[in-house]
Amino acid sequence: MTEYFIQAFVYLIAAVIAVPLAKRWGLGSVLGYLVAGVVIGPVTGLVGQETTTIQHFAEFGVVMMLFLVGMELDPKALWAMRVRLVGLGGLQVALTAGAGMGIAIWLGLAWQTALATGLIFALSSTAIVLQTLNEKGLVKTEGGRSAFSVLLFQDIAVIPMLALIPLLALPELAGLGDKADAHASSINLVEHLPGWAHALVVIGAIGAVIVGGIFLSKPLFRYVAQSGLREVFTATALMLVIGIAALMGLVSLSPALGAFLAGVVLANSEFRHELEANLEPFKGLLLGLFFITVGAGINFDILAAEWGTILALGLAVIVVKASILLGLALLFRIKGSNGWLFTLSLAQAGEFGFVLLTYSVQNKVIAVETSQILSVVVAFSMFLTPALFIVYDRVVLPRYRSAQNEGREADTIDEQAPVIVAGVGRFGQIVCRLLRANNIPIVVLDHEIAQIENVRQINIKSFFGDASRSDLLETAGIEHARLLVVAIDDRERAVEMVQHVKQYHPGVWILARAFDRGHGYRLRVAGADDIVSETYHSALEAGSHALTAMGVHPLRARQMTAAFVDNEKAHEDELFQAWQEMDGSIDFSPRYGELFMKLEEALSSAMQQDWETPEQREAPIWMPPESDTER
Repeated sequence: MTEYFIQAFVYLIAAVIAVPLAKRWGLGSVLGYLVAGVVIGPVTGLVGQETTTIQHFAEFGVVMMLFLVGMELDPKALWAMRVRLVGLGGLQVALTAGAGMGIAIWLGLAWQTALATGLIFALSSTAIVLQTLNEKGLVKTEGGRSAFSVLLFQDIAVIPMLALIPLLALPELAGLGDKADAHASSINLVEHLPGWAHALVVIGAIGAVIVGGIFLSKPLFRYVAQSGLREVFTATALMLVIGIAALMGLVSLSPALGAFLAGVVLANSEFRHELEANLEPFKGLLLGLFFITVGAGINFDILAAEWGTILALGLAVIVVKASILLGLALLFRIKGSNGWLFTLSLAQAGEFGFVLLTYSVQNKVIAVETSQILSVVVAFSMFLTPALFIVYDRVVLPRYRSAQNEGREADTIDEQAPVIVAGVGRFGQIVCRLLRANNIPIVVLDHEIAQIENVRQINIKSFFGDASRSDLLETAGIEHARLLVVAIDDRERAVEMVQHVKQYHPGVWILARAFDRGHGYRLRVAGADDIVSETYHSALEAGSHALTAMGVHPLRARQMTAAFVDNEKAHEDELFQAWQEMDGSIDFSPRYGELFMKLEEALSSAMQQDWETPEQREAPIWMPPESDTER
C-alpha cells in the first residue's frame, strides 16, 4: 500500500510543480503535464512500467470530457453541424490515411501494414485539443467548432477501423506476439457473433443509451436528489458514465462516443448543471494524469537509438496533416486565423492511435519492432501539440490582427468637435450614444477596424487610427476640445495619453475609464479630472438587486447603495494617499489592508443606521419575495 501512496505522491507533486510554471510562462497546462511526465519517467526514473496501466485508466478522462462536451450540445446543434461533421471529418480521415499509407509503402512496408499506419496517424488527440481549446476560450470560434467536428468524426471512425484491422493480418507475423496475446484479456459480447447479429446488438446498445437517457434519467436523478447527499449524486454521475463506457466496450464501440451520445441526450436535462459540477473535477484530474503518462511513457532507449527516424517521421506527420487540413480549411471556407487554428490544432496523432497500434500488433498487422517506433512517433507528435498552439497564439494571431489593422493607413480626420472619444468598445459606445442622443458633436477614434465598422452602422461618425498618437489628436481638434473621453482597452496607453494631454492641453477636461482601483489611482496621478471604474456602478446595481431579493425594500436598498458610495468617497483621499506612500502597490500590503478594513467597519456602521420606512405616497406597494419554505 505504501508503494501506491508514493507513486501517487510522485505524480501529484510533478503536476503541482510543472503545471503552474507552464501556465505562468504562457505554455498551457497540457505542456506542463507532458513535461512533468518526461521528468518523472524517462529522465529521473521515479515511475516505471506501471505508466501504461495507469494510462488506460486515465483515458477515462477522455470519456468524461466527451460526455461533458455532449451536454453542451443538443440534437438540433448536432444536426446543424452535420455537413462539417461528415464532409470535413470524412475527407480529413480519408485523405490523411491515404497520405500516410502512401508514405509507409514508399518506406518499404507491406500495404496492409501501411494502411493500418495511415489509419493510426489519421486520428488526432481529442484530449489535448479540446482541453487546450477550452483553456484558451477558442471552442466557440469557427476554427474551434470545425476542429471539434473533425475530432467527433474521428472518434466515430475508430469503430470501422477496429473492424477492418483484423482483415489486414500478415501471414509472416502469424507466429509472433502469441505470448503478448496470452496476457490480453477483454470481455466482448459480440466477438463470435455473425455480422447481422453484431449489428443488431450495436443498434440495441445505442438505443438503450438514448431511451435510458430520455425516460429513465429523470426519475433516477430525482430519487437520488431526494437523499440530499451530494456524494450520492456524485456517485450516480460516475456510475452513469462508467456504465455507458462499459456497455460500449462490451459491444466493441468507442466508450468516448457512447459517452458523447449520452451527453447529447441529457443536454436539456434539469440536472445538467449538477452533473457538470460533479464530473468536472474528475475529468480534469484524469486528463492531467493521462497527459503525464504520455510523457512518462516515451521510450528514451528507442528514441536514442532511432532519434533521426523518429524526428523525421514526427515532423512528417505534422507537416502532411497540416497541409491536408489547410487545404480542407480553404475548401470549406474556414478563413483567416480560424483556418490556421483548425490546421495547427489537429496536426498531430492522438491517444486512440495507441489503441489502434496495440490492436494492430495483436492482430499480426504491424510487427512489434515497427510498433515501438510508431508508438514513440505518436507520443512525440502529441508532445509537440502545445508548441503548435503557441505558434498560433504568438505568430499567427498577432499577424492577422496587425494585418487587419495595419493594412490601411489611419483615416483622414475631416471633422472636429468639442468632445473626442478615444476607444469605442463596450464602454465607449454607451458614452457615444448618450452624447449623440443629446445632439452633442463628437469625434470618435479607435485603432480596431471591427469596432469602427460597428459604430458606423449606428451612424456615429468615427475614424480609424491610434488615439494615443499626438498628431491624430491634433487633427481631431484636441487644442479646442472641451472634453476627452479615454476609453481605450490598454491600461498603459491610457495613462500615457492622459499625461500627454494634460501636459500640452491642460484646459481639456479628461474623463477616463479605469479597469480597477489601482488603475484609477494611476490615472489620477496622470491628471485625469474624472475617473469611472468600468464595473463599479454595474456592481452597485447588482448589489441593490441582491438586497431586494433577500427581502430589503427597493428604496431602502437604494439608500444603502447610496451610503456605500458616500462611504467610499469619504475615504477616497485617505486610500489614495496610502497608495502613494506604498509606491503604487495595493497588493498584499499590511498598511493598505488595515486601512481597507477600517473602511469596511465604517461601511458596516453606516449600514446599521436607522432608516425611515418610505410612506405609501412615496413608494409603490411592495412585498418581499417568498422563500422556498414559505411556499
